[in-house]
Order: sequence, then structure tokens, then C-alpha cells
Amino acid sequence: MSNPLLEKFTNPYGARPFDKIKNEHYMPAIKEAIKMHKEEIEAIKNFDGELTFANIIEPYATSGSAIEDISMIFFNLKSANTNDEMNEIAKEFSPLLTAHGNDVNLDADLFAKVKVVFDNKENEDLNAEQTTLLNKIYKGFVRNGALLNEDDKNKVRKIDEELSKLGLEFSDHLLKETNRFEMVIDNQEDLAGLPEGLIEAAAMTATEKGHDGKWVFTLDYPSFGPFITYAQNRELRKQMTIASGTKCAKGDELDNQEIVKRIAMLRHERAGILGYKSHADYILEERMAMSAKNVFDLLNQLKDKAMPAALEHMDEVKAYAKEKDGIEDFASWDYMYYYEKLKKEKYSIDDEMLKPYFKLENVLNGVFEVATKLYGLNFKEVSNVPKYHDDVMTYEITDRDGNFISLFYGDYFPRSSKRGGAWMTAFREQYVQNGEDIRPHIANVCNFTKPTTTKPSLLTFNEVTTLFHEFGHALHGILTKCQYRMLSGPNVFWDFVELPSQIMENWAFEKECLDLFAKHYETGELIPEELVQKLKDSSNFGEGRHTIRQLSLGLLDMAWHSGDPSNITNVEEFETLATKDVQLLPKIPGTMTSTAFGHIFAGGYSAGYYSYKWAEVLDADAFELFLEEGIFNTTIADRFRENILEKGGSEHPMDLYKRFRGREPEVDALLRRGGLI
Repeated sequence: MSNPLLEKFTNPYGARPFDKIKNEHYMPAIKEAIKMHKEEIEAIKNFDGELTFANIIEPYATSGSAIEDISMIFFNLKSANTNDEMNEIAKEFSPLLTAHGNDVNLDADLFAKVKVVFDNKENEDLNAEQTTLLNKIYKGFVRNGALLNEDDKNKVRKIDEELSKLGLEFSDHLLKETNRFEMVIDNQEDLAGLPEGLIEAAAMTATEKGHDGKWVFTLDYPSFGPFITYAQNRELRKQMTIASGTKCAKGDELDNQEIVKRIAMLRHERAGILGYKSHADYILEERMAMSAKNVFDLLNQLKDKAMPAALEHMDEVKAYAKEKDGIEDFASWDYMYYYEKLKKEKYSIDDEMLKPYFKLENVLNGVFEVATKLYGLNFKEVSNVPKYHDDVMTYEITDRDGNFISLFYGDYFPRSSKRGGAWMTAFREQYVQNGEDIRPHIANVCNFTKPTTTKPSLLTFNEVTTLFHEFGHALHGILTKCQYRMLSGPNVFWDFVELPSQIMENWAFEKECLDLFAKHYETGELIPEELVQKLKDSSNFGEGRHTIRQLSLGLLDMAWHSGDPSNITNVEEFETLATKDVQLLPKIPGTMTSTAFGHIFAGGYSAGYYSYKWAEVLDADAFELFLEEGIFNTTIADRFRENILEKGGSEHPMDLYKRFRGREPEVDALLRRGGLI
């Protein structure tokens, strides 16, 4: 059988042949790729010359490229455009990959050669990136069990294979649970308060789901978020909030409670076998934070600053709800509704006033223009590369001199085949091969408000900042200039990876930036100065509460992973105890966060959710320099590109940051920006 996944990618730019790939290609392709990689590993093991970086480490670092390519395609599509057959294939594909990874990581003969090079590294003239690569590979072997006895190696193998299956099961349950919820409304009075565009979108969803003449709201954020923010019907807001809060926590076939307990237990057990006190200790060894104590110190420092502001804010919103509608039993389903009303009253601004200025295509062109002004990039939409879905837009990115820099895929609308949220990923990472700079193929995948029959896709301001955020990640992948794919782009410490994304959000608040793209979709009028000022004035409204919400997620993550989870019998009780010091509203019985917390149970953020706050310190501190020198100052932009975006993980992130900023970051910059000091 001809298999497009195993053939040379001959499309323009070496683009992935999505038009030819079928589900039946994945398993034969990954099996063949594993076979090829085993042959590459055997060649390294059988090498009988001098054991040097060039002879051992470089061949190892560049081996397995077919596995990387095929895995990227499979797992990216499983997230962005999956189907039942792919979900079944994943149950074989993922464990096979895990088992092969363990075969390599636990190969004593291979590790022995790597260790010789590592032990003799002082005798070689290695540059900073080569030294980083050598350390990363050596640590990778050790952290995956290379120094263990055979019995313990087998325990690690079994744990990794079970974790692989559990992560897939968690994600599968979450997607199915999200897709199966429908709030069907047939009484027009129940739509009171909802924006016209949301009502129109709900009517389209109803038709798609076989409920002609009605309105359907879902747990996809472009439907769920505006509904709980604007729906006057309190009972329906309550239903929607509870549906979201009980995802995968109903005790049925899609329940994730036993899965999260098992994942936490296996991670702890694995860390213990490798000589660590907890999974957090294992993870944080390879993070800027370095220890659980440093994470808790940051979270608690921010909590102490944010909690008074959060409590004061909640009292204000509760008092407003009581005054306006006599609400005595203020609950979670009331917060966004009254928050938005109070914000509009205080600052004369809300999302519906802003959305006409944020047509998706204009915002996208705007973020491209920011990248042009800062980094000299040019974007051209192209139609000669295959797409994995009709919604996807494809762009060629070149530099000032017309050199090809990257291929970019933009995939912005919800669908039943796509998981929720927003993320950046790659279909090809950047690296140098035989002197040729292999340029990356980068994607942003989001779930924004879809166009309707009468309106284009008009984004909320939160969606605008999300687009800027994910494009910041994309720039990290697009602009990287590294020798090795293991270190290129976002292959950095997890608490550094959010700096390029979060700093980009800052531009969206600046009039000089907004004037590039924030034009009324009907009149072409630029967003008025007074509206931008109201946006900035209102940006810190509720910042204390928002900070506490983020801290509660970070604390919950650390609670799962910084101790022994074997005594956790009830997930709901455990969560309540872990977050009691940051609880701002009465807990809704039966609701849980962990069962839908994909970041830590199916993503890469276990013992790492604090990274968002850690990186906020970095981004606030870094953007202050742009504010001082000019937000489009190319000298500062060049320093950021050369020291952060181009360097990937080739050096320690604090060294890179200090080279850009001239000093270590200061936490007060974040507190100043948030109005907390």
C-alpha cells in the first residue's frame, strides 16, 4: 500500500499531504518509522570509533525524524479534527509510541555511550547550544530511568504505558461530554438579554443539530461564555454553569474521577522509583522555578496581594446584584452576569460595544502587521498547500529580503471534531540538516465565534487577546534559529514557554496597535480614542478575582502533584480542601475542576500550571521596556527576537532573559500592571 506518511513530502514548502492521508495509513506508518528508528539506534550502539559529541550525540538527536513527523500529524489532527476511528487508533498508536520510547530511554548500551560523552564533555570544544543538548539528552535518559535496575525499569515501562492510555481516555471523555450537552430553548422569552449575534448562532446550531425553529447553546466557549454573561434567565444560567462544572464528574461512563486519581498515583509512584519525593519535585527540577517551595512562594505572594482586592470586588458585585435584582443568595452563575452589567455601568463599555471593531479577518491582519512592524515578517495567504479542514487558512511567511521563514495554518472556529480551548502547535519544527535550515510549519488552533448568515466572525476582546496570545506562541516557533529540533522554538522550560505568548497580549491594549486593525466592520471607522481609554480603564476591573482564579488552579495542580495522593478517596472533597484559602463563592455541590482539567491531566502542565503566573511576571517586566522605549521600537524588538524568540531552548532561560532585559525580572511589574500595588 502506498503510504503518504512515509513518502517524501513534495507539496510546496514540504507541506503535509492532508489531502492524501487516510486513517488506515497511521498504524503502518508509525510501525515502519519505529523500525527505522531502531535501526538508527543500533547503528549508534554498534559504533566502535571515538565516542564524541559528533559521533554519538548528534546522530541520536537527529534520529527518529519519521516518528516525529507522523506523530505530529496524528496527534495534531486528533485534537483539531478527530473522529471515532482516530480515537480508536490512538488506543494502539499511543501505547506503541510509549513502549518504543521506553525501549530507547532504558537501553543500557545506548546510555553507556551517551554517558561516556557526557563524562568527557570538558574535553570537547562545545558551544552553548551543543552543551545544552548534551545535558538535556543525558538528563532525559536519567530522568526516564536509565540508572535503574531491570526490575524498576520494567515498573517505569508499565507506568508510562498506563499513563499514556489514561491520558487518551481522559481527553476522549472530555470531548464527548462537551459535545453531548445541548441546552435547547424553544421559548423566545428565555433569550432575553442575549446579544443578537449569539441568538443567531444558536439558531444555526439548532438547525445543524436537528432542532429547527429553536435555539441550541453548547459548552463550547463562544456559546457558553456569552450565555452566562448575558442571559437574564437566572435558572438557565444556573443550568449552564452546573453543566460545565460537572463535566466528566457525573458518575457515568464518561466520568474522570477514578482516572485523575489513578494518573496522580502513577505519577507519584514513578517519581518515587526515580528517587524524587513527589511528581512536582521531578517536574520542577527542569523548570525555572526549580522547587515546589519556590512555586508556593510565588503563588502565596500573589495571593496575599490579590485576595484583599478580590474580596472587595466580590462584595461590590454582590451588593450590585442585591440592589438591582434583590439577589440574596449570590452564586457562581450570577458572577459574570452582574460583573458585566456593573462594568458597563462603571466604565460605559462591554463586549457588545467592542465586537463590531474586531472582525476576525481584521484582527488576524492586525497581529500580522504587529509582527511586520516588530520583526520584519511578511504574510501572504496561499491556496497551493493541502488543508486538514476547509476552515483552515494557510499563509506563507517571508522576511524583509523575501526569504521563506515559515508556513502558518490558522484554524479558528469550533466544531464537534475539535477539542475546546486554544493552542499553538507545529506540523514541522525548525532544525538544521546538512547545512540547510529546515523552516517550520506552525499552526494556531482556536474556538472563536463563528460567522452567521448576517454577520462576520466578530470577536470579544477576550478572544482578541487569545488570538494575540496564541500568535505569540506561533512567533516562538516561526522565528527560531536553532541547530537541533529538540531545542528549537517552544522546546523550552514550561515556565518560560508562556513569555512569548503573554507579552503579545499587551499590544492589544495599545491605541497605536489597535489603529492597525480595529475598524468597525460596517463603517470602517477606527475604534474611537475614548473607547480604547475605557477599555484600558476597565482592564483591571476584577483583576484581583481573576488572579485568585488563576492561583486556585495553580494551587490545585500543586496539591495533586506535590504530595502523596494515595489518601485521596473523594475528588470533590480533596479539591475543596486544596482551594479553601482562595474560595470566593460558595462551592456548587457536585462540581469539580479536576475532571475537566485537561492542562494537567492530558496536557503538559502537570505541576506546571503556575507557569502562567510565573510567565506573567516575565511578560509584564519585559513589556515595561517596550512602553519606555516605544511599543514598535525595533531596537528593543530586535533584542527580544535575538535573545528570546530565536534562541528556543538552546540556553538557560534566565540567561536569555537577562541578556534581553539587562537584569532579572521584577514581580512588581505584574502587580503594577494589575493595579494591585
